[in-house]
Amino acid sequence: MTMDELIQQASTYLDKNDIALLKKAYEFANEAHKGQVRKSGEPYIMHPIEVAGILVELKMDVITIVSGFLHDVVEDTPITLEDIREKFGDNVAELVDGVTKLRHFEYTSKEDQQAENHRKMFVAMARDLRCVIVKLADRLHNMRTLKFMSHEKQIQKANETMEIFAPLANRLGISTIKWELEDISLRYLKPQQYYKIVNLMKQKRDEREAYVAQVVEDLKQYVKSVHIDAEISGRPKHIYSIYRKMVNQHKQFNEIYDLFAVRIIVKSIKDCYAILGIIHTHWKPMPGRFKDYIAMPKANMYQSLHTTVIGPKGDPLEVQIRTEEMHDVAEYGIAAHWAYKEGKVKNINNKFEDKLTWFREILEYQKETDDAKEFMESLKMDLFSDTVFVFTPKGDVIELPVGSVPIDFAYRIHTEIGNKTVGAKVNGKMVPLDYKLKTGDIVDVMTSSHSYGPSRDWLKIAQSSAVKNKIRQWFKRQQRQENVAKGHEMLEKELRSQNLSLKDNLTEEKIMHVAKKFNFSHENELFAAISYGGITAKQVVTRLTEDDHKPSEAAEAEERIKQFSENKPSANQHRKTSLGVRVKGVDNLLVRLARCCNPVPGDAIVGYITRGRGVTIHRIDCPNIKNEEHQRLMNVEWENNESKSKAYNVDIEIMGYDRSGLLNEVLQCVSDAHTPINGVSGRADKNKVATIHMTIAITNIDHLYRVVEKIKRIPEIYSVRRVMQ
Repeated sequence: MTMDELIQQASTYLDKNDIALLKKAYEFANEAHKGQVRKSGEPYIMHPIEVAGILVELKMDVITIVSGFLHDVVEDTPITLEDIREKFGDNVAELVDGVTKLRHFEYTSKEDQQAENHRKMFVAMARDLRCVIVKLADRLHNMRTLKFMSHEKQIQKANETMEIFAPLANRLGISTIKWELEDISLRYLKPQQYYKIVNLMKQKRDEREAYVAQVVEDLKQYVKSVHIDAEISGRPKHIYSIYRKMVNQHKQFNEIYDLFAVRIIVKSIKDCYAILGIIHTHWKPMPGRFKDYIAMPKANMYQSLHTTVIGPKGDPLEVQIRTEEMHDVAEYGIAAHWAYKEGKVKNINNKFEDKLTWFREILEYQKETDDAKEFMESLKMDLFSDTVFVFTPKGDVIELPVGSVPIDFAYRIHTEIGNKTVGAKVNGKMVPLDYKLKTGDIVDVMTSSHSYGPSRDWLKIAQSSAVKNKIRQWFKRQQRQENVAKGHEMLEKELRSQNLSLKDNLTEEKIMHVAKKFNFSHENELFAAISYGGITAKQVVTRLTEDDHKPSEAAEAEERIKQFSENKPSANQHRKTSLGVRVKGVDNLLVRLARCCNPVPGDAIVGYITRGRGVTIHRIDCPNIKNEEHQRLMNVEWENNESKSKAYNVDIEIMGYDRSGLLNEVLQCVSDAHTPINGVSGRADKNKVATIHMTIAITNIDHLYRVVEKIKRIPEIYSVRRVMQ
């Protein structure tokens, strides 16, 4: 498709402003991809044009088509997502981001990277389903040009298309894309079988077409006699459909008679059933081959009447009957949704939104697992499996994956009904909970308010990963409640062991204050962390009582300073040392900072006269001087005018959750604070608690506080404290 053809086709349903935006997107993409070529040798811009053209054929809205033009710009050119956002708005930027591959992370394998890319697309799809329509259009054009790729790449792309993209197109009801993706994939995966079917179809094409033409003419006469307006046409079966029938039914090509289907499109649902009656009057229906997808639509909103009859020559003939609206949905599926949104066809928004809740349920699972491969396997199982239709006792239709059991049914009705299920009746008879449901079954779930909840065995028999996830969440909540209770008990025990009051320390205000110190948003998270060993009860008690100790420590420091300051010395009585400490005027006095407590400017300090080593400067709260002879202590103070370039070593201890990259984040944080690191070591215990010891060089106590606060803001850091050796 050329750009002129695209604009001409888009003009049939978009206004002038939309067309102007399409041209702007094309010019932007053309400039961004200038000089780039594809494997075929053609200019790269041809790919975005073709992708946008496919979206126009689907009659997508202007935002989606613009995203089709720009879908590779961020991935393959220097253009950033912010550039897209600035020129084309948030909606286009979100769609482009959703189909852009992840490139800036390291993965252990290509499979992991691909799985993560797919997960990213599906998560974006949960926010805006148009994202996946752009991706399907992108994949369709790539498959059309697959012949220019290496054989290995052809097999890989064809397999991926059959496993993910074709079933996804089917689940979203976009049959025009689904059939083409399947046929092209079959050409590369099973070339011998593909070309054999193509040749066999060519051999008797004239004969079959003449037969269908006769059938169509007969039907027109029958319909005309009852004065119903109808559009009747023949539709050849797709190659992959024939191949699948040959494999599944173990038939040769000449044993397959319904290579063509006849499609009848009418004005109303009433006319659909009237036409069905006419067909069954003139041709005998085959038992078990009638399906009413109007009364029971497929999950992708597909609606139609299907019947297979014995045709004029005694061969099976498949007939599909639907309204014009049903035909739009059958061809374009969810893509038709945006035409409906724009008000160009009768609105069926709510039906689409209701029917697509299955997808959002499945995406809830992605929040529960970090394993992209596991997520994709669950997605494939739920999205792409066949379905059964069962009924509630009130006659409501519930669609479930093939192999579903009453547990799947119960959770589909409501999570609480699933959690309280104790038994089930199918068609009025009691059945075990692992009974495989069949289409047409009437299911009645029995619940009890005294139920202990789901059994872990249900995880083995439930079919839907969404249901399994709900069961896992129930057990997680139960376990969490046990952890909260156990953690609360452990904290009370620790307080008693230290002869501390439960009433004074376990107040809601104090607990929430400490929880925030450990970066927990709720007190229950704090109690649970105590239970599973994320933090210790002793650490929490220390935080609970730290404010109680501060006044006494301050008073003690004040008393000591007063004791060692009998007369405040004048400036000329002090000597300034290279360490930034002033002592009473003693010439040639050796002064050093104690390594046990590493005092820094801003700390309350005291001097200790050692034997033969001069005066050692300690923090006034250092335990190493508490029991020393008072007569050997002397008054010292920091020199206020000391240069800020002087650095002092401080030892800090950082505790947090042992996760990948934690140490790197801490080191980067300290580095960003322009603070030299003179030593670092770390360890982790069996409870996944990491302890990092670090020696940093700071200029004063305020500098230290700034560094500590920065580290505390790192996610999953429990505590940061200054330590003594």
